[in-house]
Amino acid sequence: MLYIYSAMPTHLIGRSVFGNPANAGRLMPLEEAHLLLNEWVPNERLRLHMKQVAAVMKAWAIEKEGADEKTALKWELAGLLHDADWEKYPNDHCRIIIEELERREIDPELIHCIASHGPKYFGVEPENTMDKMIYAFDELSGFIHAAALIRPTRYEGLDAKSILKKLKTASFAAQVSRDDINDALSRIDTSLEDLITFIIEHQKQIN
Repeated sequence: MLYIYSAMPTHLIGRSVFGNPANAGRLMPLEEAHLLLNEWVPNERLRLHMKQVAAVMKAWAIEKEGADEKTALKWELAGLLHDADWEKYPNDHCRIIIEELERREIDPELIHCIASHGPKYFGVEPENTMDKMIYAFDELSGFIHAAALIRPTRYEGLDAKSILKKLKTASFAAQVSRDDINDALSRIDTSLEDLITFIIEHQKQIN
């Protein structure tokens, strides 16, 4: 069975400020993040989703934002950990990973990014580019992976045109919110076609 992140119940966090400003720039090593993921997320499909979003986030930071190594790591960690509490703590999704990262004294910007990846569910609005991009990538990444899995050649030959067609097919991956995708797109200066192409290119090798 395919994991697609969506159809999430509303879990308003009730605040929009996270972490301690004194921890700005403080990031956990990537290895530590993977250990947390392996401990909290037994579901391989869900782990794959987060690894794919992480890869796309890192690639965007480097290629489109000219990010340095540390900034790219921050984007990657946000993608890797954004759903870390979904499986073990579904009724407190996002709240638990936020509290864990605050306990570990992680950069407030990274925590805010995770908190803003579903604004209508968590009540936290995307503010900076990193926030907006994780919101834009999250649903689309899962949708594109779903489309790839039903093809004999998987990602080989998959293009934006076929994804756009499937987005218009309400019965395909119906639990993926087209409204969320459109809302996220309205916040960035990138076309849907270009975003899909970017995701395909950068997540296809993640397995």
